[in-house]
Amino acid sequence: MSTTISGTNGVTFPDSTSMQTGQQACKAWVNFNGTGTVAIREAYNVSSITDNGTGDYTVNFTTAMVDANYATILGGNRNGANGSFISWENALVSSVQIKTWNISTTPTDWVAPCVSIFR
Repeated sequence: MSTTISGTNGVTFPDSTSMQTGQQACKAWVNFNGTGTVAIREAYNVSSITDNGTGDYTVNFTTAMVDANYATILGGNRNGANGSFISWENALVSSVQIKTWNISTTPTDWVAPCVSIFR
C-alpha cells in the first residue's frame, strides 16, 4: 500500500516493503562516538563498529547488502577542527571500512563519524 499526497505533480510514498527493498532506500546508517571507547549513538541495520586503530573503523551491517556496489555517504564532526576528511575503503557485503584524517593526512579519531549506505 502507498500513500499519495495530491498536488501539482502528485507525490507518492512507497510502502514499507518497497522502502526496504527498493533502490531509493537507505539500507544502513550510523552515528557513533569515534573517540575513546567507540560506541553507536543511533543506527539502522548496523550491528557494531570495530575500532581498528586511530581513525580507522569498520561498520558491520546487521543484514548484509546484496552486493558491494552501494553508495557510502560519509560525514561527521571532528569537534570543530578545521581541515579534515573522511574516506571509505573495503566495501564488502557485510561491512564497510572508513578512515578519518586531519588535513596533514594523519589518521585522527573523530567525535561523531556518520555513515549512510544507499543501494
